Amino acid sequence: MLVSIAQLNLHVGNIESNTRKIISCITKAREDSADLIVFPEMAITGYPPEDLLLRPAFLDQANRALAQIANHAVRIGVVIGHTRVREGQLFNSLSYLRDGEVQETYDKKHLPNYGVFDEKRYFAPGSETKTIVLGPMPIALCICEDLWEPEHARSARDAGAKLLISVNASPFRTNVSEQRKELLRTRAVETGLAILYVNLVGGQDELVFDGGSMVVDDHGLPVFQAPDFEEGQYLIEISESVDGLKFHSRTESAEKRSTLSSIYRCLTLGVRDYVRKSGFEGVIVGLSGGIDSALTTAIAVDALGTENVSVLLMPSRYTADMSTLDAIAMAETLGVPHHIIPIEKPFAAFTDALSTLFMGLPVDTTEESIQARCRGVLLMAISNKTGKLLLTTSNKSEMAVGAAAIYGDMAGGFAPLKDVSKTLVYELACWRNSKDQIIPQRMIDRLPSAELRPNQLDSDSRPPYDILDPIIERYVELDQSAEDIVGEGFSAEVVGNVISKIYRNEFKRRQGAPGVKITERAFGRERRYPIASGFRECIPEITVAKITDVSIEVEPGMAVDHATNLT
Repeated sequence: MLVSIAQLNLHVGNIESNTRKIISCITKAREDSADLIVFPEMAITGYPPEDLLLRPAFLDQANRALAQIANHAVRIGVVIGHTRVREGQLFNSLSYLRDGEVQETYDKKHLPNYGVFDEKRYFAPGSETKTIVLGPMPIALCICEDLWEPEHARSARDAGAKLLISVNASPFRTNVSEQRKELLRTRAVETGLAILYVNLVGGQDELVFDGGSMVVDDHGLPVFQAPDFEEGQYLIEISESVDGLKFHSRTESAEKRSTLSSIYRCLTLGVRDYVRKSGFEGVIVGLSGGIDSALTTAIAVDALGTENVSVLLMPSRYTADMSTLDAIAMAETLGVPHHIIPIEKPFAAFTDALSTLFMGLPVDTTEESIQARCRGVLLMAISNKTGKLLLTTSNKSEMAVGAAAIYGDMAGGFAPLKDVSKTLVYELACWRNSKDQIIPQRMIDRLPSAELRPNQLDSDSRPPYDILDPIIERYVELDQSAEDIVGEGFSAEVVGNVISKIYRNEFKRRQGAPGVKITERAFGRERRYPIASGFRECIPEITVAKITDVSIEVEPGMAVDHATNLT
């Protein structure tokens, strides 16, 4: 049996375009003499369609598309994910099409309702295990979350299946590929089933589906691995022997990528698909001379090409000369057009207009935010005039503690670094520079500053990032308590301050642009906290014991500083 794996980048809601792509893949698979082609979860509608699923016209259009696709299932079997309505209920379904008909349909049993998933809002759960027979081979059907529950694979084995086909719309997060491989290995070893795993690829709003479709044999050993973040069709030969199923891939398996490489490719794909699927002509970036805007610009160019990216430099009275020089140097290295519009005049106009109301009040962050908002106005004006999407440059660390100015540097339509900590920003910049030096080294080496007042540094208002980022990770992504975080050696005062800022700035994040998810818990649809909340986490008091008269055994050659008080 020859199986074609169709790892596709599909567009939510664009059923007509998706259908054309699906039919084209069926035609190619038939030309390749494939017996079966397998598409991802909800391939016809794209995933996740969210409240489009509440529109009867949307569901009718998807149903008509399924019939159209079935008409092309001639001399080839087609396994495809779709929606279906039965007895007044909506199901996330998977059908086997053959000879112009729907011959079998399986309804997803386990509906994920956590993180970015809320399938119970829309779908009813299935209850039956379904198998198809292709030639002499019994094959069980499976949809995404069903594979994470051991019961379904066991019921497939008990139904006599030898191969489990799992179709998926599983989004990227750091190190998810290894988790999937371990899952497939576990299920294969538990049941003796070989597993063919087909995943969606492409960006959809905040999610990026990374592909990485794979096949494991009945011992859980990897047989084939498709490239991540790329569309493609891949042929797998399956034969049966006394020792079980044998597999041969006509395509060489993709090499494993480094974590930084995977994250960077996720970000570029997320930007590319958001811009193109939303119908924009290109993007604009405010390039300041800092590391965040530099990395955002690099991602934009790698995603869209130099011809679709332009940058604007907006120096203020506080902008260091090196910031402007480095920004110009990077723009020239990349070959992207750049323009310089100083913000002194609009900033002075705003402060002059407000001078009577501000009389007698000290200068504070208000004036800093006005500068950021001057830049936001200029960038949005160019976006409106040119039809290009403005990319914001704020990172996760800033979004967590409110260091980004609402209506200022938060202005824009998409935030590539929204789920990227400041620490990771530096790592990605260095990784990208290892390919070719496009970010001036001084941007990476200099201490970070918003340059909104004289001699300003980020560390003036928040902890160093090597302290701040681990606290944010523990509290936001890992759901650790304040007590647990302090117990790991962080200052109770610092932990309390950071957590307080996270809660106080929920209103900013709610108004922020969408951005690519890469971690276990991203700000946005995955983390939904009330804005007007009275909850505050209690920070434990730390008892410090003073220790005196310490005796230390010293080995020969060991240097020891005398200490009488240790905490």
